[in-house]
Amino acid sequence: MDPITLNAIKGAAGGGGGYSGDLAVAHNTSPYISVYPWSPSGFGTKYSNPSTLPTNHGKFTAFSPDGADIAVAHSTSPYVSVYPWSSGFGTKYSNPSTLPTSTGYGVAFSPDGADLAVAHYTTPFVSVYPWSSGFGSKYSNPSSMMPDEGLGVAFSPDGADIAISHQNHSVTSKYIAVYPWSSGFGTKYANPATPPTDNAYGVAFSPDGADIAVAHGGSPNISVYPWSSGFGTKYTNPGTAIPWAGFGVTFSPDGADIAVAHHTSPYVSVYPWSSGFGSKYSNPSTLPTGIGYGVAFSPDGTVLAVAHGTSPYISVYSWDAGFGTKYSDPSTLPTGIGNGVAFSPA
Repeated sequence: MDPITLNAIKGAAGGGGGYSGDLAVAHNTSPYISVYPWSPSGFGTKYSNPSTLPTNHGKFTAFSPDGADIAVAHSTSPYVSVYPWSSGFGTKYSNPSTLPTSTGYGVAFSPDGADLAVAHYTTPFVSVYPWSSGFGSKYSNPSSMMPDEGLGVAFSPDGADIAISHQNHSVTSKYIAVYPWSSGFGTKYANPATPPTDNAYGVAFSPDGADIAVAHGGSPNISVYPWSSGFGTKYTNPGTAIPWAGFGVTFSPDGADIAVAHHTSPYVSVYPWSSGFGSKYSNPSTLPTGIGYGVAFSPDGTVLAVAHGTSPYISVYSWDAGFGTKYSDPSTLPTGIGNGVAFSPA
C-alpha cells in the first residue's frame, strides 16, 4: 500500500489505533476459526461459528481483498473452506471439483481477488483456482514443481508472481519457489544464490513488491531478498537474531517494519525495514505466551496481532514504531493453538 493511501486510511480512522474491521484466528481446536469485530477499543464479541465448520485444525486464514469472503486452510478434506463474509459467516461455498491433495497450510487470494491459492502437504504442493464467489477449475500444476510440502503461499502486490515456502527432502530444493503468474504458472524463477537454511514456513512480499521475506528453520531463521522478477543478493541478517525457527512473517502496510512470529521467547520480533534490517524494536512488555505461529498488521498499520501456541492463543498490541500496550484478551478465546491471523481489509 502506498504511503498516501495508508495516510488516508489512518486519517479516516482517526489516527493511531483507529482501525475498525474484523480479526480472524485459525486454530487447532473446533470451531477451527474464530472471528471477532475489532475497533479502536479492541475485541468485540466473537461472531457465531459457521454453520459448516472447517473439518479439522485451522492452519491459516485470509480475507479476500474486498473483504467479501474468508478462506481457511485446514488439515482434513476438503483442506480448504471458503465462506461469504459480511459481519458474519455465510453458507460455505461448494468445495473445488479438484481438491488440494492433503493438509492445507497456507491460503492466499490474488490482489485482484480473481484467484485463490492453497499451499498443501502432498504433490503438487500448491493448488490455485480461479475465484469468483466460488471455485473455478484448478489451474494446471507448475511445470517445475516443488519437491516437498508447501507450507506458505503469497502473491506479489501486483499479482504478477506467486511464491511458495516449502519443506525440503531433496538436495535440489531451496525451500522457496517463485513463479510468474498470469492466470497460470510461468517458468519457475532461479533459486536464490543464498537460500534459506531449512524448512520455510512463511513467505511475504513487501507492499511495494521490491522485497521478499522467508521465515524458516535454521539460523538466521529469517531471510529477505530484493525482488525484481527474480531474487537479488540476500540482505544482511538482522543484528539481533531471531532465536529459533521463524514461522510467520509480514511487512507493515507502509513497508517500514517487518515482523516475524517464531519459536522461543519473545515469540515475536519486529525490525525497522528500509532495504535492510534496522535495530530490533524492544519486546512488548507483555509477551505472547507461547510459540508464535502467525503475525499480521492491521490495514492502517496501527495494530499488530500474533497467533501463538498457548492460551489466550492470540495477543494484539497497538503499534507505532514499537509495541504499545497489549489489548485485553477477547471474552471468548480461540479454543486451541493459534496458527494464523488476518485482519479484514479497511
